[in-house]
Amino acid sequence: MHYHKPDWASVTLGVFVCQGCSLLHRGIPHISRVKSVQQEIWDASEVELMAAMGNEPAKAKYEQKVPAFYYRPKHTDCKLLREQWIRARYERNEFEFIEKQEPYSAGYREGFLWKRGRDNGQFLSRKFILSEREGALKYFNKQDARDPKAVMKIETLNATFQPAKIGNPYGLQITYLRDNSTRNIFVYHSDSKEMVDWFNAIRAARFHYLQVAFPGASDEELVPKLTRSFMKEGFMEKTGPKHTEGFKKRWFTMDDRRLMYFKDPLDAYARGEVFIGSKENSYTVLPGLPPSTQGYHWNHGITIVTPDRKFLFACETEAEQRDWIAAFQRVINRPMRPQEYAGKS
Repeated sequence: MHYHKPDWASVTLGVFVCQGCSLLHRGIPHISRVKSVQQEIWDASEVELMAAMGNEPAKAKYEQKVPAFYYRPKHTDCKLLREQWIRARYERNEFEFIEKQEPYSAGYREGFLWKRGRDNGQFLSRKFILSEREGALKYFNKQDARDPKAVMKIETLNATFQPAKIGNPYGLQITYLRDNSTRNIFVYHSDSKEMVDWFNAIRAARFHYLQVAFPGASDEELVPKLTRSFMKEGFMEKTGPKHTEGFKKRWFTMDDRRLMYFKDPLDAYARGEVFIGSKENSYTVLPGLPPSTQGYHWNHGITIVTPDRKFLFACETEAEQRDWIAAFQRVINRPMRPQEYAGKS
């Protein structure tokens, strides 16, 4: 196994870190002092601490009580998640003292989030309540309203950080099903810890819901189902079922087997969605468009063949076409699970 030697270390915490994390550690100088392994001079005491501590013992100390549902970021995740994971461990010692996990472990959370208005795109402060007992996340339009504006069942709830799309470093996209169609809401909080606490509270609620729904399942089986990132998003052109009308540019989101399209990336509702089954059910994806196709502006076509019809798309670049085909192929190559037949609308 090729082991890449890290170039940086936190000499106060006694852990080696990668370049990306070293930059985040610099944000908490009162807790972590970062030094280059190669380029800087080390004191004997610093070397001793590294020898005494090291990454495995540090993990045993700082991560001793991480709840199963708590999201552990990957290096590809947004800065907010990676930074808060560092702060939760080393600054707040959240996983040494279980009472510090109250904000996301209590089964109930309420507070205000900035929510994007559906029609005008303005963000307004809205009260949100997440209740595991009621099995729902709700929000209210007026301070003292008794009836929620929306009730999102934990059963179909998903949350994914979308800073670039929302235009805010703490932007979170929440999706849920209403009458079997996907609804989006976009929220953020100005405090980074609050935002990550909301995210983990949603994951906790999903975890406890799934534990009841699948009593025999292990944590390892349930944890990947708590929240999911979209497989791919971006603009493509599409044409209607008759393939005679012109192609229109739409924003596409691939969420598991649902390919949804929107007029605008921040629309609340999809204009439509295409279910993508597996090759056993005669779904295939082909590069290019049928020879007689007209009315497209972008030149890199994709045809998805389903048991009922062909769906035609066009991408702006070859790279986008390649990425979309790879995403579709991944889903088509995966056999359908029994419960997925139910979701096929």
